[in-house]
Amino acid sequence: MFEVIIAIITGIVVGLVFSLLKLPIPAPPVLSGIAGIFGIYLGGIGYHWIAERFFS
Repeated sequence: MFEVIIAIITGIVVGLVFSLLKLPIPAPPVLSGIAGIFGIYLGGIGYHWIAERFFS
């Protein structure tokens, strides 16, 4: 839970700094960004599952 809180605080700070400097926010559109993060997470889980099942 601590990691989640730190990630949220870091995101807020980065968002504030970019807005202050009038730069575009360094994030993809909301839905595609969430889908991409979810895909990366599933890929990591899938890798570990395959490695455990077939190579151990």
